[in-house]
Amino acid sequence: MALHVVIDGYNLLGASTGRGLGVDVERERERLIERLRSYRRLKGARVTVVFDGTRSGRLERSRETRGGVEIIYSRGGEQADHILKEMAGSKGAGLTIVTSDRDVADYARARGAVVVSSGEFSSILEMCEYAETKGVEEEDEGPPRRIKKGPSRRLPREERRRRRRLKKL
Repeated sequence: MALHVVIDGYNLLGASTGRGLGVDVERERERLIERLRSYRRLKGARVTVVFDGTRSGRLERSRETRGGVEIIYSRGGEQADHILKEMAGSKGAGLTIVTSDRDVADYARARGAVVVSSGEFSSILEMCEYAETKGVEEEDEGPPRRIKKGPSRRLPREERRRRRRLKKL
């Protein structure tokens, strides 16, 4: 099953810039979509980004696809959080939700989705941009493993799932 990443668009934009949304929201949104297209090319994941309709000026919920990235705009007055919760409720464990909104994150976790903060995913996007620019191949090897002595301490199931999903991202 391919990895499906669903992103809270404006939340990620705020985390990426570190200063919130600027004056030219349209340009920042287009730049984010370009970054997600390069991420998709590199990782082969299914990517969906959801934007609030109040900032897009759309009267109805709409979808479009650009370069394999599905873009969903909520209708005017509807928040992207509502769409993210809908998707988490219907697909649950098959999703990786990227948001720093605690309410959405808690809801998604309760439905079995893996939640990654916008700051973490922003760092992943930067690494992918660097790899694509420089033509660097990813290394799957980590540091050499130590042989443990004594009883092991196993992480909680949710944290183990989250770490496995982060490796895929």
